Amino acid sequence: MQPLPSIARLPQPHSALRRLGYLMFLSRWIQAPLYLGLIVAQVVYVWRFMAELLHLVVLGFGGRPAETTVMLIVLGLVDVVMISNLLIMVIVGGYETFVSRLRIEGHPDQPQWLSHVNANVLKVKLAMAIIGISSIHLLQIFINAAKPAITDRELLWKTLIHLTFILSAVALAVIDRIMDGPRPASRPANQAPGTNEAPRKQIAA
Repeated sequence: MQPLPSIARLPQPHSALRRLGYLMFLSRWIQAPLYLGLIVAQVVYVWRFMAELLHLVVLGFGGRPAETTVMLIVLGLVDVVMISNLLIMVIVGGYETFVSRLRIEGHPDQPQWLSHVNANVLKVKLAMAIIGISSIHLLQIFINAAKPAITDRELLWKTLIHLTFILSAVALAVIDRIMDGPRPASRPANQAPGTNEAPRKQIAA
């Protein structure tokens, strides 16, 4: 008669599940090339900004351009900067939230919002950045509103789209506040823990 196998030699199902969980957890590194690709896109936007800036300098000092032309070029530069800021938030915040810690605690250049970033905060900040970019585009449309190429229908639809972005950002902020829940009321300094009322002062006889 063969001896029964000991319990220690039997395959443990929870160990296989643990390895599977580790494998799924390691799969987060698949997103790392995505953020590296966004860094390349950041370099492209820097190159575009420098090209537009050179165009503005040549146009401003080499002739007498119309004020509207200069304003549109400047708005284009601001648009590039805001999109670049959006890329930074996605790269830094997304990597910190979904891939790995940056381990830059105590660094003097650490962004203030990075210390309390999570998926909900990142969504709200991205929505606010998109509103800023949409505002720049809408302002460019308003400046060119006198041109025949800009129709009233196009102006109306872009305004409605901008308002949709605003409502979406407000909805995300409200949902984030609801998910956080009500904050606990601060307890007075003289209140004993576990009680609802502060201890009454004893009256000296």
